[in-house]
Amino acid sequence: MTTPPETIIQLQGRLLLTFTIVAKTGLHIGGSPGVLSIGNVDNPVIRDPLTRQPYIPGSSLRGKMRSQMEKQYGRPQNNSIGNQVKIHTCKNADDYASCNVCKTFGIPGEHAHSETSRLIVRDAFLTEASVEMLDKARTDLPYTEVKWEAAIDRVTSAATPRQQERVPAGAIFEGALVFSLYSRGSREDDLSELVLFSNVIEGLELVEQDYLGGQGARGSGQVELKDLELQLKRGKDYDQERRIVTGVNLEALREGWEQLLGRMKK
Repeated sequence: MTTPPETIIQLQGRLLLTFTIVAKTGLHIGGSPGVLSIGNVDNPVIRDPLTRQPYIPGSSLRGKMRSQMEKQYGRPQNNSIGNQVKIHTCKNADDYASCNVCKTFGIPGEHAHSETSRLIVRDAFLTEASVEMLDKARTDLPYTEVKWEAAIDRVTSAATPRQQERVPAGAIFEGALVFSLYSRGSREDDLSELVLFSNVIEGLELVEQDYLGGQGARGSGQVELKDLELQLKRGKDYDQERRIVTGVNLEALREGWEQLLGRMKK
């Protein structure tokens, strides 16, 4: 019986995308009321424990991208990750071969058919200009506003007030993500790795069309990505770096990326 040859997967490089995230409406990404709250707000935002400034966790942006792509492609919610939360996970190699979600975000190691995630999303922190702007503004709390809402009883019309802490509209965060490129020994496979980055752009577009954080159905969380710059890092020590695509917004980035892929396919 002939032993099948081993598959060699080698890291060839990484795509580094930097961008800014502009809050078009107030942004609420929840923190722990017992640890991070200021002024006893009902629903505080998450803050950096050292600077006390609000930030966008990479897990929030990555999770929103993934959930939106799962809905976009109609993937079944077949894997429980605790607290009654389910995500999609391909159960076999055949399913994985046609799944843009798992190819981008990976499959957890506890599954028999596990795959490494290609995507790393960094935490996004306020720009220096936004910190200065919010310092000077007369906000309800440091760097944030308090939005009052009321839950209305449908029968008695009695109102129950509640508070939502939000980062004000106009605040800008500096974000970044990293996408790993692997080689399996052929030019066609290497090119298919690059094509997968289109999924990342699509995921970011879906977040823009929806919302980030909580309370989106009530107006919070509309964001826009701007000033995008894509760099390719490759070489043994990743000392070879060059800017390959830039865009003032996601639409411009996608256009430049598709033009680049078109030239490479020729």
